[in-house]
Amino acid sequence: MSEVWSGAGRASGSSRYVAEVVTAPGGRLGARAHGGWEDPFRHRQQGLPAVAAMPSTTPQATPTVFVVDDDVSVRESLELLIGFAGWRPETFASAQEFLARPRVFTPSCLVLDVSLPDLNGLDLQKLVADRTEMPVIFITGYGDIPMTVRAMKAGAVEFLTKPFDDEVLLGAIGHAVERSRAALDNEAEIQALRECYASLTPREQQVMALVASGLLNKQVGLRLGISEITVKAHRGRVMQKMGAGSLADLVKASERLRLAPASNQ
Repeated sequence: MSEVWSGAGRASGSSRYVAEVVTAPGGRLGARAHGGWEDPFRHRQQGLPAVAAMPSTTPQATPTVFVVDDDVSVRESLELLIGFAGWRPETFASAQEFLARPRVFTPSCLVLDVSLPDLNGLDLQKLVADRTEMPVIFITGYGDIPMTVRAMKAGAVEFLTKPFDDEVLLGAIGHAVERSRAALDNEAEIQALRECYASLTPREQQVMALVASGLLNKQVGLRLGISEITVKAHRGRVMQKMGAGSLADLVKASERLRLAPASNQ
């Protein structure tokens, strides 16, 4: 059976894993495992690495870390570790169980085992490829170069082989969460641009496309069969509705919306 570093910094297998958080002798917070007490932070007394600094604990802002692994000891160990780091863990025993969970549009990442009882991790990665707001971190009891290359080419943040150090995983999660935030921010900005663009009249959309392609007002007027003054009026409304302070802003908005460029010929 594969192994993963537990919160105590030792490999955890089927016969020994963190079972619950309790108050250890001496008043310190610890975890009760099969066989005795464990201090999940014993090897990290100097605190978490900067990249895995504790995020906001506000419910709306706390990132979710999804864990998909068929090994219950791994799931419980990672649930404890992730929770102590300040993120919200959600664990699943299979790919199908995870896919049944509604998609979230808050900062998140997926810690995913390669070997699963139904769909394997690489197949699940393909199914959620459109979820750019949920970066994937692979964990596996074994791995080879082709498997790693395939996962990384598909956009995985990290590919870790068990047993791995807690700080390495926490660092990868911290990086993935930041990528998730950036993806969500970008999508929100693009959605706002789409709404602005939808508010344009058909003629204003034509003017925007031609202006963004580099044509002067006079050239736009000749292309559309309208006067230069009319073009200026349309252009002014386009700039206002799109929230563009300059031609450069309008061009950037057009590129982000992936509007088909108008021909200059």
